[in-house]
Amino acid sequence: MEKKFKRIGVLTSGGDSPGMNAVVRAVARTAMYYGIECIGIKRGYAGLINSDFVVLNADSVRHIVGRGGTILYTARSDEFMTEKGREKAVATCKMLGLDGIVAVGGDGTFKGALELSRLGVPVMGIPATIDNDIGCSNYTIGFDSACNTAIDCVDKLRDTMQSHERCSVVEVMGRHAGFLALYVGIAVGATAVLIPERELDFDKDVIERIQNSRLAGQTHFMIIVAEGVGSAITIGERIKEAIGIDPRVTVLGHIQRGGAPTGRDRETATRMGYMAVKAFYEGRSGSVICTREGGIVEIPIEEALAMKKHLQMDRYEILEAIAASGAQVK
Repeated sequence: MEKKFKRIGVLTSGGDSPGMNAVVRAVARTAMYYGIECIGIKRGYAGLINSDFVVLNADSVRHIVGRGGTILYTARSDEFMTEKGREKAVATCKMLGLDGIVAVGGDGTFKGALELSRLGVPVMGIPATIDNDIGCSNYTIGFDSACNTAIDCVDKLRDTMQSHERCSVVEVMGRHAGFLALYVGIAVGATAVLIPERELDFDKDVIERIQNSRLAGQTHFMIIVAEGVGSAITIGERIKEAIGIDPRVTVLGHIQRGGAPTGRDRETATRMGYMAVKAFYEGRSGSVICTREGGIVEIPIEEALAMKKHLQMDRYEILEAIAASGAQVK
């Protein structure tokens, strides 16, 4: 079989997430398996515009499967949003002899990949974001790692909150999606979880839950806030104003992006990277590699970008039931 794809590039774009290095490794090694050269594009689309690259081989991707971040770096590129910038990116592809690009990231990354595709550059997308908010894929690389990092932090906070009988308000990432906050909240047994998908009734969702928990004998309370709901500092101030307790506020921030990826993220990243290169080898392109119902599928980029993911509100019902039963007065 004559291979149409003889040299491909791989880039990571947008916010970094644990598992991106595992994707890069899988893409490079699968390419070598199929006799395809692999070029790493540094700093996302900005690097593609500026011809910032590194040749990937067995040595350069050795032992990176368990490293956090991305060895290719990542950046956002305003220039790529312009027609002239995209023309430069295509020129780089031609100059380097790239037959295709594997783009790893979120919706913004896939929109960029779609533009390249329209200009004649074959592309494959791989979803990697800790928010798990990519509509086309049930799961995105980095989510499990971010959840475990946040859970570990909250568990440590609970130790000191219990010792001092305090309320803790913890802000986790999630500007437009509450997947991370809700998962963490259920896992740590939070008193309340505030997410952007659900309209906040402050008295009912926060104050009453704290009061009921106190009446049931609890002396410490854990409130998880998705950043899209608002500032955890503001939530803490409102709690103090309403019932007089002085919460301790913790904003986890970018610590959630760091650290070694979990086994789930390493395995998922490896499967996705392999499938992206295999698609090129078999002559297919223009899709996002997605997890659907436990399997790996290819969904055309335009269709993938149009898909929306909705939070499973039954999980919020579970949280409410568990929290309420624990706050029942004996």
